Amino acid sequence: MRSLNEILELYYDSLLFDKGLSKLTLESYGNDLRRYFDFLEQKGINSPDDIKPEHLREFITVLRDTGLMISSVIRNLSSIKNFHKFVVNEDISSNNPSLHIDTPKEPHTYPAVMTVDEIERLFSIPDPDTDLGKRDRAMLEIMYACGLRISELLTLEYNSVIFPEGIVRVIGKRDKERVVPIGTSALNSLKKYLAEVRPGLASKGKTKSVLFLNSRGNKMSRMGFWKIVRKYVQLANLSIDIHPHTFRHSFATHLLEGGADLRSVQEMLGHADITTTQIYTHIDREHLKQVYRQYHPRG
Repeated sequence: MRSLNEILELYYDSLLFDKGLSKLTLESYGNDLRRYFDFLEQKGINSPDDIKPEHLREFITVLRDTGLMISSVIRNLSSIKNFHKFVVNEDISSNNPSLHIDTPKEPHTYPAVMTVDEIERLFSIPDPDTDLGKRDRAMLEIMYACGLRISELLTLEYNSVIFPEGIVRVIGKRDKERVVPIGTSALNSLKKYLAEVRPGLASKGKTKSVLFLNSRGNKMSRMGFWKIVRKYVQLANLSIDIHPHTFRHSFATHLLEGGADLRSVQEMLGHADITTTQIYTHIDREHLKQVYRQYHPRG
């Protein structure tokens, strides 16, 4: 019977030549498996035939006890399971101790949500006396007012906003169109941008149909908008981790906190499945619990 280290070399060759994995991925597999083999060696085990499920369960406990994040424990276990699958498939051993080992579940984390006060602080930062300040304020406002994905915001066209009706035509995933209402504040910021800023930006570039333009008059990139968000978050001195998608999370959460029904929020977000929207009911419950703990005399 080959030793574990000899089998590992065969496994590397398989990953490199059969699977075509990168050296970086191979290195990651190697680090995970060496840690596993070191543990087995301490137990006096050097053959895949001798590894039992209880050894693997103990190893997972050791990983957790060392303070490894649950995502790293899951990755380690995935590397080990793939290795044992290879050992069985190559007829090196019929023993697969990982077969009935359940993968630990990551604790469910909910997306960050801004408070209404934080939204107001953020929107007050762009300089209303500069062209780019007016553009940035309009972009932030419409992102939050309509719960847009960043890709939806950056592909809005010049005629996407129907001012008399107060609605925005949005092209979402799989080119599916939806209509979303837009509030007065966002409409006013957008009118200023269209009247005072966009004509000058458009004259610099060749892009005519896209609503929001960069300083060169062309369509803005995702990274370009992310830099804008990051700049204003830092200037507003907001403590939570805010990224472009946070506006969408905040939009949905604030609607539900205000009493909106789930189906309406689903429609406005453009979710194909209502279960995707239901995460925001969990966020809302967390908000209620926080309020309860803060204000109830015996909370």
